[in-house]
Amino acid sequence: MPHAWWQTHAIYQIYPRSFQDSNADGVGDLRGIIDRIDYLCWLGVKAIWLSPIFPSPMADFGYDISSYTDIDPVFGSLADFDLLVAEMHRRGLKLILDYVPNHTSDLHPWFLASRSARDSARRNWYVWRDPAPDGGPPNNWLSEFGGPAWTFDAASGQYYYHAYLSQQPDLNWREPQVQAAMHEVMRFWLKRGVDGFRVDAIHMLIEAESLADNVPDPNWHPGLSPARRLLRTQTADLPETQVHVAGMRKVVDEFEDRVLIGEAYLPIPRMMRYYGESLSGIHLPFNFHLIKTPWNARAIAALAAEYEAALPAGGWPNWVLGNHDKSRVATRLGGLPQARMAAMLLLTLRGTPTIYNGEEIGMTDGLIRPSEVRDPWERNAPGLGLGRDPCRTPMQWTPEPGAGFTTGEPWLPVAASAAKCNVALEQADPNSLLWLYKQLLALREREASLSIGRFRLLDVTDHTLVFERRLDSRSLAVALNFSGESRRVSVPGGELLISTDPERKGPLGAAVGLAAFEGLVLAASPEAA
Repeated sequence: MPHAWWQTHAIYQIYPRSFQDSNADGVGDLRGIIDRIDYLCWLGVKAIWLSPIFPSPMADFGYDISSYTDIDPVFGSLADFDLLVAEMHRRGLKLILDYVPNHTSDLHPWFLASRSARDSARRNWYVWRDPAPDGGPPNNWLSEFGGPAWTFDAASGQYYYHAYLSQQPDLNWREPQVQAAMHEVMRFWLKRGVDGFRVDAIHMLIEAESLADNVPDPNWHPGLSPARRLLRTQTADLPETQVHVAGMRKVVDEFEDRVLIGEAYLPIPRMMRYYGESLSGIHLPFNFHLIKTPWNARAIAALAAEYEAALPAGGWPNWVLGNHDKSRVATRLGGLPQARMAAMLLLTLRGTPTIYNGEEIGMTDGLIRPSEVRDPWERNAPGLGLGRDPCRTPMQWTPEPGAGFTTGEPWLPVAASAAKCNVALEQADPNSLLWLYKQLLALREREASLSIGRFRLLDVTDHTLVFERRLDSRSLAVALNFSGESRRVSVPGGELLISTDPERKGPLGAAVGLAAFEGLVLAASPEAA
């Protein structure tokens, strides 16, 4: 059967605040993204996911939405959005929007009406409960950003629930009117031409009606997030969530050739439920396990094997290596050579890969001084390394001040690395990481074995990983060295297609010496295949 675009395309995540500023206010915007479409086409990505661009007080930088059907003026206007859709589609690019169904801003008209009185017609649109007998919160639930998950409203004498900030009250998805209203939000954007949604925090959508306490996590220690003191048995990944996931999928299926992607940080067996019964749920439940799996050959091989074995019949895999919530790849893995090898792994595993903007040039975490912290998570739990500002610093386009991102004062400081790590310099260097990403994306485009072929583990040691991607009689071998020393691997001899080492020459025999952190892809000879 023909494969859908979301199965064969790589997805490129843009964090709009930090991508390109077009009006010198220091914040990226839609016009800035339009100005950079040609770069996206040059790179070779075909699907773009935008983090939230909707009206927001920005308590959580766009994930606290005050209107679901408009554009925040800091990013532009609906006319700018329509132009972005048109320009992307004209160039054959797909556009995916963030969809945040779990909560709104506390300034959303729905919540203002809900808060206005206990007998408000919209009271049940949010989760309100009476105080505990001692007058405190109804139970021990904790906010993901620190502190209680309940805020007292003195005017009505009740608490409202918020899985995140107090400025982000949770919608009550057990209320049919909420379901209908949020489905209409999806239709609004689908009718405007968006090609799908990435659904934020989908596993947090439903919490236990019983209000039973969450139980302590025996493995928690003070170095972890305060919210992890409790296991989220009553507040995350409840079975009822799947009913609402299926409802969202039905809305998406009203429109042709669209995709639904879900954010849920869950163990693999629980993540699989989000594909839905008979694949009636999310097309791509985001697989974040590459981010937290130990970076060694055996651990990665075990992860790939477990993930492949767990997929439901017909379920399509996907892989994520970085995003706007996690330390950047080059920082997390310890340098540019590891980032080059990681790029090859991401773009050769079976399934849809997601690339976070800036990873293709090897951006590292920015240095954020205490006076420059913007992330509410860091402010609520300082000193634990939870802050997300370092991976959200502006995109580095040029070596000039402002890094080509802005001529104004950037909302977060431009990383010092911009002088040597930027698009302009790397575009001019065919041996750069940027060119490696471009070449890998082009290879995926040329070689169907890489985009839709089968996956088979060929060999793994403490330091090296070799796997096959095969479609019909076309067999490609991927060999990766996770070690800082040269290692020998056995591979099917054949034509060298690409290496992370620009000095590598081919063709290759059955025994290959891999340089430190080198990865290569070769097409097996007919005899070896």
